[in-house]
Amino acid sequence: MFLSKLQGRGLTVGITLTSGLGFMLFGWDQGVFGGILGDASFMARFNNPSATIQGQIVSTYDIGCILGAIASFFVGDRYGRRMAIALACLAAFVGGAIQASSYSLGQMIVGRVVAGVGIGLNSATIPMWQSETSKPEHRGMLIAIQLVLVIFGIDLTQWVNLGMTYITNNEVSWRLPIALQCFFALVTVILLYFMPESPRWLCLKGRDVEAREVMSRLKAKPLNDLDVEAEVQLIMDTIAHEKLVDAVGWREVFSGGEQQNLRRIVLGAGTSLMQQLGGINVVVYYLPVILTKSFGFSNRLALILSAVDFISLCFWGLMISFVIERVGRKNLMLYGALGQSVCFALAAVGLGIGTKATNAMAVAFIFLYHVCFGLSFLSIPFMYPSEINSQRMRNAGNAVAMITNWIGVYIIVSITPPAIANIGWRYYIIFAVLNLAWVPFIWYFYVETAGLSLEEIDLVFQIKYKHGKSMTYKQARNLALEQSQMARMTISEKVEEIVHKEA
Repeated sequence: MFLSKLQGRGLTVGITLTSGLGFMLFGWDQGVFGGILGDASFMARFNNPSATIQGQIVSTYDIGCILGAIASFFVGDRYGRRMAIALACLAAFVGGAIQASSYSLGQMIVGRVVAGVGIGLNSATIPMWQSETSKPEHRGMLIAIQLVLVIFGIDLTQWVNLGMTYITNNEVSWRLPIALQCFFALVTVILLYFMPESPRWLCLKGRDVEAREVMSRLKAKPLNDLDVEAEVQLIMDTIAHEKLVDAVGWREVFSGGEQQNLRRIVLGAGTSLMQQLGGINVVVYYLPVILTKSFGFSNRLALILSAVDFISLCFWGLMISFVIERVGRKNLMLYGALGQSVCFALAAVGLGIGTKATNAMAVAFIFLYHVCFGLSFLSIPFMYPSEINSQRMRNAGNAVAMITNWIGVYIIVSITPPAIANIGWRYYIIFAVLNLAWVPFIWYFYVETAGLSLEEIDLVFQIKYKHGKSMTYKQARNLALEQSQMARMTISEKVEEIVHKEA
């Protein structure tokens, strides 16, 4: 099949498409219940659950996601990125089938947990696989596109749920939307079969011959090309250096030496914490509920407005792919946090006053929130942990970040229905304050990763550690680029010399 022969740009597109479909599954599962909770046949089947029970039905999925992210600790490095993604899709398929066939609350909750395990594992593994197979100048753009597909999956659920509102007195109106996640899981596994393993994981496992074959395909160059040899050798040298300077085992996670592992893991997890406590899942999971409960719209109009809003988020999420390498991760997070704070504050003001005009203003700023989020925290928390952590700690760092992510999701999803019911517009003030609080943390602690290879990011931390406070991270970045270029030239010269001797 032609997919197994892809190389160069075509292979990168294939990996991105496979990753994107896996993330569409992520988006579908995350968004589907927002509309189903207003479905009369669903409510009747499960005995008209209260707001608290609704929150638990939705949030048990996030418990599964936490378990899946924890599982990535043990699966990602042991079995490889492709196998981890395949296992994740299998869990999502089984969980979707259980949910779609549910006739009791217990069965539904089991299905939510099983599907969540798959999504949690995918959320930790897919960005890592994409990062490890991408060129530095394309990495941010490609992962941003994946996150657009997450939102596209959420948006599809809104339109499907809207269509299902025209089916009355029939449980297909909620069973079909839930069952469709099985389709995305199946297609992702089929495409995954034809895609290569991460060359960096292969090097980590000492399988350098296979790593050269994959790198040759990614670069669309012959197996013995100097560029291919230099790239693989640089990865192997980086891994060897990490093994030399760090203790082996779990102590690495807490080491504060040259690799700065703990700092890097905390920075990666911090982006997930800021994303979730910034209020995104108040909107993603419950926008139709917010529009009916807080604004008084009909269920059908709420679904239409939600679907339109997510189209807007898709657009702004796509726009970040054009600026993320130029503006950088750090600056976009700064602008995003500030903008999100303003949007939640003005939405709270509009709802607090409560007139028709101010309610319209509140809706406008809820929609504008997605502009700020799409251009910042939509994609960065999924790419930054894959970038900031070292090769040996990348899987662990991603796992910690996604565990943080899903714990945050669980908290927000659990408390939102009763919070809206009990404190109303005051709930949005919390997120206005939290988003504003992120700004100084981002400014002071975060390190820019745009434009650097994964090995060059490792070098930045090594250089900064050696020079201490006398050097800024920006200076360390410039020096890392110089040293990396020199290392590539040296390796290329050595390889060329060996080739000439053999000839």
